[in-house]
Amino acid sequence: MTERKYRGRVITAEDILDIRELIAAHPRASRRQLSERLCEAWQWRQANGALRDMVCRGLLLMLDRAGQIELPSVKFVPHNPFVRRTRPEPMLVDTTPILSPLADLRPVEIEQVRRTDHERLFNSLMEQYHYLAYEQPVGEHLKFLVWAQGRPIACLAWSSAPRHLGSRDRYIGWSAEARRRNIRFLAYNTRYLILPWVRVPHLASHILGRMTSQLSSEWERMYGHPVYFAETFIDPTRFRGTCYRAANWKFLGLTTGRGKNDHTYKPNRPIKEVLGLPLTPRFRELLRQ
Repeated sequence: MTERKYRGRVITAEDILDIRELIAAHPRASRRQLSERLCEAWQWRQANGALRDMVCRGLLLMLDRAGQIELPSVKFVPHNPFVRRTRPEPMLVDTTPILSPLADLRPVEIEQVRRTDHERLFNSLMEQYHYLAYEQPVGEHLKFLVWAQGRPIACLAWSSAPRHLGSRDRYIGWSAEARRRNIRFLAYNTRYLILPWVRVPHLASHILGRMTSQLSSEWERMYGHPVYFAETFIDPTRFRGTCYRAANWKFLGLTTGRGKNDHTYKPNRPIKEVLGLPLTPRFRELLRQ
């Protein structure tokens, strides 16, 4: 058998035999039950201790399609909440222009709103006022509302970082193995919105500075681990990234313009600037472990 590799794990001929024996020993088990049993047998777990069930199911499906194993037929097709997802509903907010200097606007408060009563407001504002609209995150993610004078003035969304990003990986200087182990310690700023009626000089960079000083502790509160590095993409045809640069984010390089599943090696989407910000002076030491 040609050696196969899946998500960093080498699949041997002995592994294939073990999976066949597992399927034979549990003829009434569903695909989900088989993947859970295999995760237990291999001790295949996420960093937080949860079984890598979905990754394992992908492996089993790959082996089934390759004719290496024979999975039981699909017994149940669950509702997929990401298909035809209802868009966030508009919510009424005060749109009176805010034109004061930053000193007059303070205090500015940043609230993590995922799994709180204010999450619907965050989703609605992103849907109505961000040029990319609202996008439901997957994996680890946080949502922040920024308040001043009792009114929302900005929104920031953070998610798990992309697994492969050449300019960032070269900047950190980690090995492929270290990247696989430690990618969870990076946070990706997927959305940043200053509401359009808010015109306050230096507000955007002020919020970024405040935000990144508390991002790691908020991440640890939600997921049980800190983050050591933040990154984002800037479309230079639309933005200059001035507020990020003013908040000490560093230009790391450019994207390739290809998606993660691309096999053509040709750009098929806008090339973007990659900006990054270490959240601790020891970020390289911690991420290279």
